[in-house]
Amino acid sequence: MATFVKAQASSLAASVVDFGLTIFLKEVVGVWYVAASFIGTISGGVTNFMLGRKWVFRKKKEKKIPAQAAKYILVWCGNLALNTGGVFLVTHYLKLDYKISKVVVSLLVGIFYNYFLQKKFVFA
Repeated sequence: MATFVKAQASSLAASVVDFGLTIFLKEVVGVWYVAASFIGTISGGVTNFMLGRKWVFRKKKEKKIPAQAAKYILVWCGNLALNTGGVFLVTHYLKLDYKISKVVVSLLVGIFYNYFLQKKFVFA
């Protein structure tokens, strides 16, 4: 249970980076919300990998970085597609504000996709 709580805290920190950058790019810079979400998701992914590796799953052996990074990137590509596509679909078809769409989609993907694949595959 402690690992799950730490993983959720790591996910929250990554989400702060993701959402902060997404909103900044969309609202301040004027980037299209899908592109802003894409860039935010990339930044959050890097944050989550580093926290997951060093703090959540404590996989600090330097020789394993390339293998863990490769597995993480594979899982993360699915995460990126699910988040970016989900934000577009929910915003476009349900006519919700992109920020609400991002929260809903991120929570679903984080709980039902990211945690299990990181625990059982990336940092196993």
